[in-house]
Amino acid sequence: MSLKKVTKRFNYLFNKAGILINMKTYGLLFAISVTLMLAGCASPTYNYAPKTADLSFPEVGSVAVARVGDKMLSQGKYVESEAIKVLEQEQIKLAYTIFPGYFLKQGEDDKASYYKITAGNGAGRIEKSALADMQKAVMVDKNDNEFCVVTWLDTYSCDDEVRFEKTMEEVVTPDSFQQTLIYNGKVGDKINVGYREFSSNMVRDAFRNEVEYDLSESNIIGYQGAQIEVVEATNQKIKYRVISNFN
Repeated sequence: MSLKKVTKRFNYLFNKAGILINMKTYGLLFAISVTLMLAGCASPTYNYAPKTADLSFPEVGSVAVARVGDKMLSQGKYVESEAIKVLEQEQIKLAYTIFPGYFLKQGEDDKASYYKITAGNGAGRIEKSALADMQKAVMVDKNDNEFCVVTWLDTYSCDDEVRFEKTMEEVVTPDSFQQTLIYNGKVGDKINVGYREFSSNMVRDAFRNEVEYDLSESNIIGYQGAQIEVVEATNQKIKYRVISNFN
């Protein structure tokens, strides 16, 4: 973006907002604006596909302990995505405030990796100042590992002070599906176990059930192909061995 265009855009923003400022403040804000608008250019890519993984725990044959309300068994599939996790709040050139949380990968090229700005539990977020262009993605330079904010004008601003780490995050998708058994406690010789099915991280109400098992009859319990040998059970926790998981 040329300096002439930067000046025109800067004046347009202030005239539109009806802001009256003195020349000293104008000069400071103009300098910040020039720095941002003359930043490098980048076009984020969208060529990354998260991996679908099978979930099955605990392992068959293993002995585990679950407390009341904990999952005893879980099986299904989920989508796992590469991500970066910002560790602490930071600012970039007085224009963008970066808040801690994860940003999911969306693509890469030979120079950088690109990450989505999304909402959700644990997601990071970015707030812009009044003069900054709207953010649309995060970029991490492959050479110097700088954290950059990419705007809708395909310009970017970077800072090497933003602390982050690379990680893997479970992503909720329409294909996400999980079956679980949950320990609900013990009364007398009977234990109560809950069955739940989750689709896209939401409980399927039509596929939930509570079942009681009388341990005086057998210490082997089962539901929909899953089998467990109860080693020890109280009204607070259960120790068990996994014979088989769900079919």
